[in-house]
Amino acid sequence: MKKTHIIILIGIAALIGGLLMYSVDFSTYDSIDSAKKKEGKFVHIIAKLDLSQPIEYDPVKNPNFLAFHAIDSLGGKTKVVYYNSKPTDLEKSERIVMKGKMQKDHFECKDILLKCPSKYKDDKNQLEKNMQEQTTTEY
Repeated sequence: MKKTHIIILIGIAALIGGLLMYSVDFSTYDSIDSAKKKEGKFVHIIAKLDLSQPIEYDPVKNPNFLAFHAIDSLGGKTKVVYYNSKPTDLEKSERIVMKGKMQKDHFECKDILLKCPSKYKDDKNQLEKNMQEQTTTEY
């Protein structure tokens, strides 16, 4: 092989390695307290909705503003501001995965993912009922 071919192959390998490095998400979940220490840096937080505090959302006044309070599993609390429409079933979700940056007095959320494991739990009675309905409709 010529030296130019070897240099080109090494360059292609380095380019592929660099692309793979940037395409993989190495982020971990932070607590609210650790996110407060990383003010201005992009973090992921898992928390639940604080139902004792009101949810600020008025679709007539501003459909792209939602504010609520969240509590993480360690007891950290913060106000969350989300500049987008309110996700469906926010109040029913068990956990909320929020991606964004901690500001001085609130967490500015860019993306929200709701976790509702209750709808995936195996309810034995419901499963048996569904199986009976399927078998009776098939024949």
